[in-house]
Amino acid sequence: MNVKAKGYILGAIAAASYGMNPLFALPLYKEGMDPDSVLFFRYLFAIPIMALMIKSRRRSFRLQRKEILPLIIMGIMVALSSLTLFLSYNYMEAGIASTLLFVYPIMVALIMSCVFKEEIKPLTIFCIFMALSGIGLLYQGDNGQPIGLQGVLLVMASALSYAIYIVGVNRSTLKEIPTVKLTFYVLLFGVSLFIYRVGFGQSLIVPDKWYLWGNLIALAALPTALSFVCTTQAIQYIGSTPTAILGALEPLTALFFGVLLFGETLTVQLSCGIILILVAVTLIIAGNNISPHLIRFRKLFPKLPLRKNKTSIQ
Repeated sequence: MNVKAKGYILGAIAAASYGMNPLFALPLYKEGMDPDSVLFFRYLFAIPIMALMIKSRRRSFRLQRKEILPLIIMGIMVALSSLTLFLSYNYMEAGIASTLLFVYPIMVALIMSCVFKEEIKPLTIFCIFMALSGIGLLYQGDNGQPIGLQGVLLVMASALSYAIYIVGVNRSTLKEIPTVKLTFYVLLFGVSLFIYRVGFGQSLIVPDKWYLWGNLIALAALPTALSFVCTTQAIQYIGSTPTAILGALEPLTALFFGVLLFGETLTVQLSCGIILILVAVTLIIAGNNISPHLIRFRKLFPKLPLRKNKTSIQ
């Protein structure tokens, strides 16, 4: 398997696992936990998972001085993205929040174009808008009620923070840091935000039921450790923009669990949205390989020489 194929697979795994956030977070909310406490435990439990992965690979924990500040910034960006997304669940359905979060590929493309002068290919623009059209079809309002502005602003802040993280990992000295080590320090610096938010433990809500600890461990392992590792590795393999566009699989994951576990109905509208998203993702994955195949196909039909009309002078 070549490097790009690995990157696309890892990007898809990252998006799908990140889409599991509501699956494990909402039961914790129902039991009285707040977003700050949930995220504190989520990051706290993910850190030793990453540390064990580093030790198993016999990697060093040592950092160069020039890497510390960028890691602190990326850690805060990831923590802010998590916090604002989880806060938005208090103002709208989790599926809607996950749907709106998908504006971050556009933010990534714009940052790469405006700041780093990266050319946005027509196929990339087409895929972004196709995926957004599919996301729009997946949207189901709460009895037709409009979404609150506060919730929308929180999701937009989450998307922007995540876009900055994706670009920052690809366009800084952090690109040279091994993936697992990078994720470990991003989580380590990120948890400091939640330590502050829970008043250094004074306002921390601790679960009082054993199965809630299972939800917290699942949050740490799947949407956190697994998703961040796969995201970082995918960025290093295929770049920021394709990795971001693969994030279209996040709302699909939320929809899958909604239909499978919560009895949501798969309507024609939702099916059309799924098809649009899958086509967009397929096109962006195959985009770099389409042209060579088209050229090869065209060569099977060489141009016939034009026959010149000969006139005879009698």
